[in-house]
Amino acid sequence: MPTKKQLPFASPPARLCILRLSAIGDVTHVVPIVRTLQKTWPRTHITWIIGKLEAGLVSDITGVEFILYDKSGGISAYLEIWKVLRQRRFDILLHMQMSLRASLISLLVRAPIRLGFDFQRAKDLQWVFTNHKINPVSHQHVLDSFFEFLKAMGIHERVLQWKIPLTAEVQDWAAALLKDRLPALVISPCSVHAYRNWSIEGYAAVAQYAHNTHGMHIVLTGGPSEMENSVGDAIVENLDFPVTNLIGKTSLKQLLAVVAGATVIISPDSGPAHLATAVGIPVIGLYASTNPNRARPYLSHQWTVNKYPQALLREYGISEQQAQWGTRIRSKHAMQAIKTHDVCTMLDRVLEEINPTTERYS
Repeated sequence: MPTKKQLPFASPPARLCILRLSAIGDVTHVVPIVRTLQKTWPRTHITWIIGKLEAGLVSDITGVEFILYDKSGGISAYLEIWKVLRQRRFDILLHMQMSLRASLISLLVRAPIRLGFDFQRAKDLQWVFTNHKINPVSHQHVLDSFFEFLKAMGIHERVLQWKIPLTAEVQDWAAALLKDRLPALVISPCSVHAYRNWSIEGYAAVAQYAHNTHGMHIVLTGGPSEMENSVGDAIVENLDFPVTNLIGKTSLKQLLAVVAGATVIISPDSGPAHLATAVGIPVIGLYASTNPNRARPYLSHQWTVNKYPQALLREYGISEQQAQWGTRIRSKHAMQAIKTHDVCTMLDRVLEEINPTTERYS
């Protein structure tokens, strides 16, 4: 078994364990890490401990063993993981989640090298549960910080690929839904964190503009919560044309397939924005409560509506340079810095890149 002195590894480890339970966006960020490991160390056995909900998105990735954690199971959920892992030994644990729940699970993983975040980023006392740290790089996107785990092990290549499997059945279902109804604008209006959400009136106005100006078919997506269903219904009530409201009606795989068939997606800082990145769909990310340089859709930086600096100044009286990296603005007013004109103009820009004859917002 490798010892502490063997990072970076002189040769590929035999068994590696990834610990990342949630959330959808962050789990999506881990997939390129897995793809890079599979290409660089094809003989290394990869085990991923993941949340039950999130497993519905990625657990059919071939060449990876998935161990599911059901947070609703309480203590019994920990016991189930212990039963699976008690006879296992790993060369290294990649502790990629800063939460006490994840750190408690990490104690069940037997590995001499326990690699976690650096002291500056290791929230919730994660540093107590690890004996190696990634490099303390400031002002990094979340996905870039995950690649630091590979650098610590000696891997400097990046395979920026997702290739999340979709069955033919799911793809056919999404294709039938969108058939003859393109171009399609997917609006995922809600984050589970309410302070990240834009206004119902704003979404409705953008949807109306996309329909009237660009002839776009509007698809609403989201989870099954009462809040998300309420927002979706309110958006529909503000429109004078029919839309496809899928909020609370899709699995994660179905959601991914719908996003993959879209022309563009509009979303606040939430999982669907990162699902779109995984399937190569441009994202208009709406950011004011969180810093887009840390959490934006990774391949759509040029289309981000960024009002974070203005929100920082309004709420805290400080500039982006003065704010601590990762500062969140939980005020319900922060996202109101984003105006309908901002989003419609960005939609024009995206569509113009796809089709140079697109009319401009005025």
